[in-house]
Amino acid sequence: MNKRITIEEAVSKIKDGQTIMVGGFLAVGTPESLIDALVAKGVKDLTLICNDTGFVDRGVGKMVVNKQFKKIIASHIGTNRETGRQMVEGETEVVLVPQGSLVEKIRAGGNGIGGFLVKTGLGTEIQTGKQVINVDGVDYLLKKPLRADVAILFANKADENGNLWYHGTTRNFNTVMATAADWVVVEAEEIVPVGAISPNEVVVPGVFVDNIVQGVK
Repeated sequence: MNKRITIEEAVSKIKDGQTIMVGGFLAVGTPESLIDALVAKGVKDLTLICNDTGFVDRGVGKMVVNKQFKKIIASHIGTNRETGRQMVEGETEVVLVPQGSLVEKIRAGGNGIGGFLVKTGLGTEIQTGKQVINVDGVDYLLKKPLRADVAILFANKADENGNLWYHGTTRNFNTVMATAADWVVVEAEEIVPVGAISPNEVVVPGVFVDNIVQGVK
């Protein structure tokens, strides 16, 4: 099954008000061509789930500058001053989640797990509004799963069935996010025929990927 579509077709599926996951870590492994297309489209009132908000001119930071998010769930925003400004001014709701907890929340969402318990954040602002559960005399915070309507991801190489290969740290959040969205689209640097990626080198199986697009070279 050839899952290849155009960037224009992919962007047309993303609607105002949806929750989107975007792969990347400080704009490394981010689907930049899809991001640029979403900036041009101007889709708005989105909820973003991402490790960070990139930079003002790279990664999802370009969408932040374009004021396309009503809510951002991320582990840090320090490299994008515009995210901080919008948070302080009350223009955008920003929910900061410790990085380990963030990836586990996404993993739980992808694996049908109802939640998990952590000590991280106990006695801090992170605890505000969270449920505390005592197990054998020890308190934990309940972390609930995260899922999205759409996951916009990156891969160095994809075959036409959506099997993905990554080089180095570009895999970051891309791999776990592939399991946790209703529709998963992957921007690939290179799209190859089925069989061109050895089964031993597949990082994300195509069963998790709905569509692939060719990134702009």
